Amino acid sequence: MSVTHAPEGAVDVLRRQDPELAEILLGELDRQATTLQLIAAENFTSPAVLAALGSPLANKYAEGYPGARYHGGCEIVDVAERVAVQRAQALFGAEHANVQSHSGSSAVLAAYAALLRPGDTVLALGLPYGGHLTHGSPANFSGRWFDFVGYGVDAETGLIDHDQVRALARTHRPKAIVCGSIAYPRHIDYAFFREVADEVGAYLIADAAHPIGLVAGGAAPNPVPYADVVCATTHKVLRGPRGGMILCGSELAERVDRAVFPFTQGGAQMHTIAAKAVAFGEAATPAFSAYAHQVVANARMLAAGLAAEGMVVTTGGTDTHLITADPAPLGVDGRRARGRLAAAGLILDCCALPHDDARGLRLGTAAVTTQGMGEREMERIAALFGGVLRGEVDGRRARAEVRELAGRFPPYS
Repeated sequence: MSVTHAPEGAVDVLRRQDPELAEILLGELDRQATTLQLIAAENFTSPAVLAALGSPLANKYAEGYPGARYHGGCEIVDVAERVAVQRAQALFGAEHANVQSHSGSSAVLAAYAALLRPGDTVLALGLPYGGHLTHGSPANFSGRWFDFVGYGVDAETGLIDHDQVRALARTHRPKAIVCGSIAYPRHIDYAFFREVADEVGAYLIADAAHPIGLVAGGAAPNPVPYADVVCATTHKVLRGPRGGMILCGSELAERVDRAVFPFTQGGAQMHTIAAKAVAFGEAATPAFSAYAHQVVANARMLAAGLAAEGMVVTTGGTDTHLITADPAPLGVDGRRARGRLAAAGLILDCCALPHDDARGLRLGTAAVTTQGMGEREMERIAALFGGVLRGEVDGRRARAEVRELAGRFPPYS
């Protein structure tokens, strides 16, 4: 499951021409190799994905779609994009795939552009409960252009409040309902959301940026049969290049494609699209399925370990790669905890906590699982968390332990 070859050739070329930038790249490679990457949205791509990203496809301008480009000389990149589309369709069982979105946010923007008009009402998970910026933040285009109504989670269980979702949908009659989160550790009941959307005549948009890699590996439910449009990223658990994609039925294909280009984006990034194709090919293998299931097993073990160390794990555990936890019982808030852990080489994020103004911790197991770590290592990581946050392990000792553990599982050997 680990990535096994170093991306050193490009660095050697850069070192000869621009040693200053080469040192920056090598510094980042060293940072990744000597600390533990527990950010839920990050992973290590394969050398094959990196090779596609650094290929001559980066030179090609390719506005439009295969067979209908605005520039000449696209006959080769057309093949690359068709391969990416076909692999995405097969991987997720989708009638149509658009692989041009530059990011997950770009994919969501295009989905809204395809289905909505400014001023339309949208029902989505509220930002304090794990909603994304594109789910109605006033600082984002979504909150400025559309009227978002936020649903939340049950105060005791931390699970999405289905009764509230249905009541709000009946009251506000939204044009679209969004299901998806950046900090919800449980599987989403797509059938329920489909039912509610049908009751009020709304489109259903699934923002599956986080779980889509688990979906590819058969370790999470697939939103494609239920949602009108599925937006996703190609990094995170899917382990591809940083980018986005949109999956939908054939009846919305033209609207989605026009919303991506020419409405919200210009030229496609063909090197990234080729890298997406590589990642989709990797995700279709038995090895990736084993990886996805190990990601979940590791997350469950890590969540249990954090709880045993005294932290409050949201929803009592996880179904996915993602964990959110409150370190307050250990005498430290989320921001201070993040700083202490970072000093020890444990890299993760803060997040909002449901029904509280405090900040908690958000972490994931995708990257460390790519490195080959298993449940035993998750137990050790949880113990490090507890020791660092309680002040029982000083920073120097903790950093040395992290460096030793990371050294046994190099992301690129």
